[in-house]
Amino acid sequence: MHFELKRDLLTIGAIVLSSLVMAVNLNTFVLTGDLYPGGVTGLTVLIQRSARMFLGLHLPYTPVNLLLNAIPIYIGFRYIGRKFTLYSCLCIVLTAMLTDIMPSYVITYDILLISVFGGVINGLAVSLCLLADATTGGTDFIAVYISQRKGIDSWNIILCFNIVILLIAGALFGWEISLYSMIFQYVSIQTLHLLYKKYQRTSLLIVTNKADEVCQAIFTASQHGATILTGEGSFGHRERKLVYSVVSSDESKKVIHAVKKEDPEAFVNAIRTEELSGRFYQRHME
Repeated sequence: MHFELKRDLLTIGAIVLSSLVMAVNLNTFVLTGDLYPGGVTGLTVLIQRSARMFLGLHLPYTPVNLLLNAIPIYIGFRYIGRKFTLYSCLCIVLTAMLTDIMPSYVITYDILLISVFGGVINGLAVSLCLLADATTGGTDFIAVYISQRKGIDSWNIILCFNIVILLIAGALFGWEISLYSMIFQYVSIQTLHLLYKKYQRTSLLIVTNKADEVCQAIFTASQHGATILTGEGSFGHRERKLVYSVVSSDESKKVIHAVKKEDPEAFVNAIRTEELSGRFYQRHME
């Protein structure tokens, strides 16, 4: 019970920090550069600007954003996990409220710097939320859903969706800001790939004399199995065992540490896996 409470408090703390960073980024870099941040947030900004330009209406951010998040939230509850979705809802509401109440602040007017550093900060905020087993809402729900169902890293698919939104924005309001917004989105996704590796895969090739113990260490650390192959060393021509396993990239360091603890003399080669077909255990969200 104590462990669960501590984990929940850490998750809430990470969500609050992520929401704060996201709101600051929206009210500084995104607002100053007049950028479109992509996803449901970008769609919200696009609707706000369209209403202001074509209808003379000043729509508040919060109700529009919450309305657009309704379908992704349903997907989260139905297919991903209730606790995960509730935490994500907390992030959505906090981000929306903080965005409305926090004052804007100009750091720089250089649109290229805004696009690059704003993208880095956005990717950092999203990654922090995902590492806490929540999302910032919107298309992040869809990305997690696709990743769990298909066993792939689907963030590039979301990038394509965001580019469609930006093409619409370019057609309505001009191409220069739309193109800079694409830079913002690309940098954000690359930052996310760097920091959040749950849906990336790493192949481990381990040469060891303690194959059974190493396989058990892999399973204990990651719930993944392994295959034992028999080989021969080229120098001493002695029989060696080769353990082959595929784990999530975010677990690879923990697994390698467990393997080295079991057999300090093990030779471990970690290789990034681009494509995987077959059964692969993936921990589901709560």
